[in-house]
Amino acid sequence: MIGESVSHYRIKARLGSGGMGVVYEAEDQKLGRHVALKFLPAEMAQDKGSLERFQREARAASALNHPGICTVHEIDQHEGKHFIAMELLEGETLADRVRRGPFDLGALLDTGIQIADALESAHAKGIVHRDLKPANVFVNARGQIKILDFGLAKIDRTRAAIAGDHSEAPTAVQPHELTTAGTMLGTVSYMSPEQARGQVTDARTDLFSLGTLLYQLATGTLPFPGETSAVVFDAILNREPLPIHQVNPSLPGELGRIVGRALEKDRNLRHQTATDLKTELMRLRRELDSGGRRSAEPDSRSGVHKAAEKSVAVLYFENLSGVKEDEYLRDGVTEDIISELSKIKGLKIFARSTVLAFRDKEVAPAQVGKQLGAAYLLTGSLRRAGQRLRINAELVDTQTDFPMWSERFDREMADVFEVQDEIARKIAEALRIKLSAQEQEALATRPTDNLQAYDQYLRGKAYARRLTRQDLEFALQCFQNAVALDPRFALAHAAIASSCAQYYQHFDRGPQWLERARAASHEASALGTQAPEILIAEAWILYTESQHEEAIQRVRKAIERKPDVEGAYYLLGRALFAAGRYQEVADMADAAVAAAGEDYNIYVPLHNAFGALGKKDGLRNMVLQRIQVIEGHLKKFPEDARGRTLLATDYAQVGRQEDAFREANLAMALRADDAMVMYNVACVFGQLGKPPEALDALRKAKEAGWKDATWARRDPDLAILHGLPEFDKLYPSAD
Repeated sequence: MIGESVSHYRIKARLGSGGMGVVYEAEDQKLGRHVALKFLPAEMAQDKGSLERFQREARAASALNHPGICTVHEIDQHEGKHFIAMELLEGETLADRVRRGPFDLGALLDTGIQIADALESAHAKGIVHRDLKPANVFVNARGQIKILDFGLAKIDRTRAAIAGDHSEAPTAVQPHELTTAGTMLGTVSYMSPEQARGQVTDARTDLFSLGTLLYQLATGTLPFPGETSAVVFDAILNREPLPIHQVNPSLPGELGRIVGRALEKDRNLRHQTATDLKTELMRLRRELDSGGRRSAEPDSRSGVHKAAEKSVAVLYFENLSGVKEDEYLRDGVTEDIISELSKIKGLKIFARSTVLAFRDKEVAPAQVGKQLGAAYLLTGSLRRAGQRLRINAELVDTQTDFPMWSERFDREMADVFEVQDEIARKIAEALRIKLSAQEQEALATRPTDNLQAYDQYLRGKAYARRLTRQDLEFALQCFQNAVALDPRFALAHAAIASSCAQYYQHFDRGPQWLERARAASHEASALGTQAPEILIAEAWILYTESQHEEAIQRVRKAIERKPDVEGAYYLLGRALFAAGRYQEVADMADAAVAAAGEDYNIYVPLHNAFGALGKKDGLRNMVLQRIQVIEGHLKKFPEDARGRTLLATDYAQVGRQEDAFREANLAMALRADDAMVMYNVACVFGQLGKPPEALDALRKAKEAGWKDATWARRDPDLAILHGLPEFDKLYPSAD
């Protein structure tokens, strides 16, 4: 075809060919630019499936505007020739590049981050590539990547209707997919297990393929090699790849952990979003840039990486009593053991938020060790019978599955603190860590000597997280019971202060609530402890008094002491948002989500900040992440009305109107007189474009106690009401 004219294009040179056609360089005679023209072979144009796949490639890529995705200019046909006009690229595919050997670490991380960033944008638009492989990723001389060939893409239009993009996704339209479950699509060596089984795919399918690609770029070999498709399928479904550091010892162990997590066969244990994977790669690059490269050399004694030699992941203990009410005790004991072990300087302990994903799941130590990069795993179980408590604990080497230490504790409930202390000491002893006098003193320090007070405190924490009026009132009663039993229980006093300040903020602006908060805060501080929870309580009081800068400073100080201190990032996000510092909220998103774990509250200020900044991609990602988190949470706690209102808000944003109404109605049935529930229901109606209903719900929210005018006036979910006289009357401007 060289020299021919097709439509307004003049064919200049043949660039190559693939399964779906031949590609030529051409000159656009209208605009004077050079483009790539991809032609569908004539025989394939007669096949409906091939033609639809060809058209789908153009539709999917043209819906995306991202520097890491090849731009499609148009799709057309001329004299029976179907073609796609797209961006002309100069460089080579990753398939060509990897033939020359593995990438160096810097180029590898940069490539992985770019691909994850492009997938993040595609997934936010509801587009799953499903054929990610080196041949479909182009790289130019400057190292800029471009993802090609969306011919197998799955386009879910219901996910494109976020943050004002409802025109792109009528709710009646179902995901556009030319195949159904039971049909296998993709390139065998880069398939996910769900693709290999012909199951329904989602965004996590692309993350497995990206993990395969990164493994190949890191080692020069495939993680699941084989001479035949059957052998490859068996490896993908049933076998674990060799650890990256064994194939390429020059690479850090942390890279192996990241890639290993992407290659999890259970997609629920993989990175859940491209944002998650990108964040981990960026964090590793930052550590390496700052000189903190982690050694990948194995220790000659045990095969454990030197950097991970004394790292311990504490999994949530199993609740053997079968009583749901005992779960708060199980959670509290586990989290306290994490805190105790964190006092030992010779140990690296993984934060609570890091291990939450494994709670109540059967996992193998080697699997968790690989995913987290932990050398050792502490597992256990707890059973309460009256005032008797049985705790089993075991420390396992994740490389060998060999138990380093195990013990059973049959004690009275009053001895629970001694058990926690003893577990920490036994682990230090098993790992040959000599405790300093200061560490021994720190381990001996107890939050309270009264077991009943401790029990009430843990119970209160479990309810306070839900932030509805009824749950907060119950939590406050528990905290009051705790300080009545032990007046020197500083953490319980701090919990009262935080809860009273939040009750004042959300439900009742009576001065007595702030007076109670201040009194409890002073009591906690006077007891001489430097616990970060006390700083959070002080910050809540400052926030309710609109002293946003002071609140921000307090929270940041608390995070310095304990990065995953409960509720810290949620309050920091609220304070920054109320101060109009939206970009700072957006900048902290990755750290906040990582620290919060299953706490869906963190997404509220993040969601609002991205909306206020007009950052649609960031907002889309926040919404999709929160839907996953809340859906999982409601399976365990279906009575959580606030979670249902937030889920209704998200469903409204993705165009799932019926689901949004269902969740909003369920929430109102659970908490009809709750100000926060009614406020969030107003947000749902606001997103659905129903001003009268939104105003009515907002009026009820104010009657029930929602008084935060600053928040309401800046909330993008209520933008449809801003400027209406009725809204201004409800929440007048401070000006």
